Amino acid sequence: MIRLDIPGKGIYEIENLVLDFNGTIAKDGRIHNKVKDRLNLLGKKLKVYILTADTRGDVEEKVRRLRVEVVRLEEGPEAEQKRDFVRKVGPQRTIAVGNGYNDHLMVKEAVLGIAVIGPEGAAKETVLNADVVVTDVLDALELILK
Repeated sequence: MIRLDIPGKGIYEIENLVLDFNGTIAKDGRIHNKVKDRLNLLGKKLKVYILTADTRGDVEEKVRRLRVEVVRLEEGPEAEQKRDFVRKVGPQRTIAVGNGYNDHLMVKEAVLGIAVIGPEGAAKETVLNADVVVTDVLDALELILK
């Protein structure tokens, strides 16, 4: 758990970090080593969930040594499934990070939503629903760590 003082919102005890996989923490299905390091550090303090449809079928292999839990989405309305997951673990105790259209509802639902505008861009709905917008996932993870 980490205590987070969010200006204008208050102090929150964060227990969960929910992340999108492709386009957010991974590019072309690969996770940068620095991102892996930050995820492991965060995994010591928070329950870290990676939400994905796993279209490549190799997410478990990519996160094998990380302190994360993979949550596979069913075929269908991914945005609603991600939002519902945040609701299940507790939005007032959760940070959500994403970039795509299917992330816009979870980013809005979480107490702190972070949109990542990376090399492939970000969906305007996700950016508009975010509390914070960054240009690199490492910036998002550092923000949470510090």
